[in-house]
Amino acid sequence: MIIGLASPCIASALDEGLDKIKRLLSEASVQGAEIVCFPEAYLPGLRGQDFEVFPWNQTQHERVLQAVAQWAHAYAVATILGMERVTEAGRQIVACVIDARGQIQGYQTKNQLAPSEDQFYVPGNTRQLFEINGTKFGVAICHEGWRYPETVRWAALRGAKIVFHPHHTGSDREGVRLTQWGAASAPYYEKAMMLRSMENTIYFASVNYALRFQESATCVIARPVRPVPGVLTLWAGRRTGAGNQSRGSNRVASHSIRTRALSGIQIEVSVTEWTVVLLASCSCILRRAIMSTPRRGVRYPFDQSQLAAHP
Repeated sequence: MIIGLASPCIASALDEGLDKIKRLLSEASVQGAEIVCFPEAYLPGLRGQDFEVFPWNQTQHERVLQAVAQWAHAYAVATILGMERVTEAGRQIVACVIDARGQIQGYQTKNQLAPSEDQFYVPGNTRQLFEINGTKFGVAICHEGWRYPETVRWAALRGAKIVFHPHHTGSDREGVRLTQWGAASAPYYEKAMMLRSMENTIYFASVNYALRFQESATCVIARPVRPVPGVLTLWAGRRTGAGNQSRGSNRVASHSIRTRALSGIQIEVSVTEWTVVLLASCSCILRRAIMSTPRRGVRYPFDQSQLAAHP
């Protein structure tokens, strides 16, 4: 299975956000992705951060679902869309799972809110296992994956081979640009990614916004200690301008009909826009990482023109 992690910039308006979703789904389809995950609450944006969230109500919610469902069907790409849902109890953070036929499979609510989110949202109280093309997966949203390991274990115990983790960490205005994935001096988030994968021997796919000062990278952690059915193939590449797309060679494979050996990681750099694990969208070089094991990683851009990979 080829998966995509779409890491777009913050959307300042609904139409802008929809345009980015459509473009990234189109790119994912061209590259053969079967499923694409967007960041936490991408539409209308996560409240309580250092940016304005545009107006959002039930009418806009329904408009977004209708549009994204049509694109998922048109491009034949299943979609995990981080969004906000308005309920009688209040606003919820959810991940809506739409299959490649454009049918909504369901929602995963954020059940464990960060303390800073209590004034904006109400928690959910259910968990759901999803399946796309024979691959079972779960979703743990941001704070849940960092602080509540049981949210990932719940899906793994029920047969999930991968858990998607849409999140938002960092700022577009100020902060520190980290230069090494999982550094001891960095925030704990990337260490938590490793642990969620290692604890459950599953793939853990974490996707952040494209922020100027990310505190955790968009990446996939893979450490299966037993054979995992199927092949998860991850691509990394670059965009140097409109119509100029290249594809990298990061592949992780397990025992199956299509077994391939683990290859090295090669990532190219651009100063304009990124595709990472399939997809990203940003106006400058931002931190990215793809890991095949906790010992193999990719350093972050330090001077916005160089990226070095660990041997």
